[in-house]
Amino acid sequence: MKASPADQQELLRLQSLDTRLQQLAHRLGSLPQAAPLAELAKRDTAVRGTRAEAVGGLEDARAELKRLESDVQVVEARIARDGDRLQHTSSTKDVAALESELASLAKRLSDLEDQELVVMEKVETAEAVVAGIDEERASIAAEAAVLEGRRDDAAAGFAAERDATERDRAVVAGSIPADLLAFYEQRRTRGGGVGAALLSQRTCNGCTITLTGSDLEKVRRSAPDDVVQCPECDRILVRTDESGL
Repeated sequence: MKASPADQQELLRLQSLDTRLQQLAHRLGSLPQAAPLAELAKRDTAVRGTRAEAVGGLEDARAELKRLESDVQVVEARIARDGDRLQHTSSTKDVAALESELASLAKRLSDLEDQELVVMEKVETAEAVVAGIDEERASIAAEAAVLEGRRDDAAAGFAAERDATERDRAVVAGSIPADLLAFYEQRRTRGGGVGAALLSQRTCNGCTITLTGSDLEKVRRSAPDDVVQCPECDRILVRTDESGL
């Protein structure tokens, strides 16, 4: 491939901008708030699991309380009914039977009310547990909001620099011949983000290998407009006055 020395040197400007874009992408992806935010998210997931169990226990206790309240209503209705019947009967046999049943119902009602008190305490305890978990989640959310604000502020600065760098890159890339740019992009993809490197004092700045022997001689014999590549890393070698040839 042929390209003027000036166009080849423009590849170094382009590479510098691409390297900066890589650095900005890395910094955006590794902001100091990222790790604590991930830890908070992990904590919140665990707390949500605990809350689900606590809510399940609360719902069971409320269902049990509702059942007891229903049983109490049934017994109270029967007591009222039998009490009314007792007031309106003159049969000694019926009176005895009703009094016996009323005594049993009173015992049943007392037992149910005792159970109600126990279950009411269980409901209150379960509600307190759920409320405590909700407070913990609110605390986690507040802490995360602060970190997210700091992260977004930091990211905004990096994003602004990235946008400006991308605009500069577009200008530089637009000045490079299409075939040379395509070759550079190919080398950059294969070279881990580095497609062109300066040859400085016979050393490739891409892989830090110093050219010697036949490799060096081949580069020396190449015409100024030849696009040469590093024999070690295959990146485009850009020659300048400081190449030491």
